[in-house]
Amino acid sequence: MHGPLGCPVLRRERDGIVPTEVLAPRYSSPTSPLVNVRARVRAAGWDACVVVNEHRIVMGLLRAEQLGREGGLTAESAVRPGPSTFRPNVAIDEMAESMAKRNLPNAPVTTSAGELIGLLVREDAERAAHERHEQEPV
Repeated sequence: MHGPLGCPVLRRERDGIVPTEVLAPRYSSPTSPLVNVRARVRAAGWDACVVVNEHRIVMGLLRAEQLGREGGLTAESAVRPGPSTFRPNVAIDEMAESMAKRNLPNAPVTTSAGELIGLLVREDAERAAHERHEQEPV
């Protein structure tokens, strides 16, 4: 297991597992009330939402801190632009270590063009890295 493409810990966008908010006029309004996005994300059992454009390019991230904001905000005004991302060829232990050092609870995994593949949750990455090291020959 070298990277998340072959790794069951990656929560894949294409499987409908990762909540996304599309900020493009054709799909939804950039003025989508944050309260509506928060309700949809939480109903799906998540505390994060990847914000993408109509081409599935990652534009930003709404983590628990941003989703919890009050005051009639829109998804666009609350989004955290330019989130840290990983490419699918990065080793799972590298991703887990980087996420821990930077205190990232989750991070999008994207293609080199920035297209969303999935969302990696730090606890999942740490568990997979630990399991990988336990399976290595002594």
